[in-house]
Amino acid sequence: GKPVQVRALGQVTDCYPRASFETTITRDTINQFYLFNPRNAYQNFIVGVNGGDRPLFTYLGPLQPNLGNAVYSSLGAMSPLLNDPDLQLIGIGTRIFLGGAQGYITWEGTQHFPLQKRQPNRTPIGPAATLALIGDAKQMNSKWVRGCYFKNYGPSLMLGVGIPFPVLNETVVANCAVSDKKIVAPVVDFSIPRRVRPTFGSVSYAQLKTGRIVIEGKPVRAAPLASMFLSRQVALELKQQIEAGQFTLTAPVAPLPADRVFLPQDVWGAQVRLD
Repeated sequence: GKPVQVRALGQVTDCYPRASFETTITRDTINQFYLFNPRNAYQNFIVGVNGGDRPLFTYLGPLQPNLGNAVYSSLGAMSPLLNDPDLQLIGIGTRIFLGGAQGYITWEGTQHFPLQKRQPNRTPIGPAATLALIGDAKQMNSKWVRGCYFKNYGPSLMLGVGIPFPVLNETVVANCAVSDKKIVAPVVDFSIPRRVRPTFGSVSYAQLKTGRIVIEGKPVRAAPLASMFLSRQVALELKQQIEAGQFTLTAPVAPLPADRVFLPQDVWGAQVRLD
């Protein structure tokens, strides 16, 4: 809600005669103000560790050397896409809780990879499906949308997302009842500087949520990047809105792709020299 100073520079054209423009805007003084986020609610992710001898600054935050800590970002059984592993309830057009407002699933997210290997309970063993989301930022609340900065890495966004599921059959109940001990994530060593990094195997979210995991016989402190407390608050607020008739569940208008192959972005075609 704070005012923001804006200064724009451009080229004069017959349609737009100004070469510069300066003003102060707020979310109430501009016509449209919406948040479109192209990758959200990862269906599982990794556990980051650092087996090297110097600190690493990553998108998971600082990773201490010599397996000094472990950081994970998914909340396991609390994560919506792990409660709908085959995306039978979630799809394009699904209404969601987004940043304190109502939003929608618009498309598959970037790095969407539903073909990830899966356990018998259909939960993936690593990063899988993702969602692209949109919502009216004028209706959002700073409690659920916060900017943040990871030291020596860069800025990011902390965003509250909640997805309601209609209880249509016993399969929905069974999927939503999945426990943390039945969901695993790979432990990835960030000290190896390459796209495909080695792992120390997998751990369950039940193990992660104890605050410690064991890697090669060594106890390692583990902490989540997401807040379990605030995630429960999102679920509670969404529940209250549904019970009050303020939030109506919607059926998807189209399914999300279930056969998307993940294409590594290695060098394609001729390289351009800048010297």
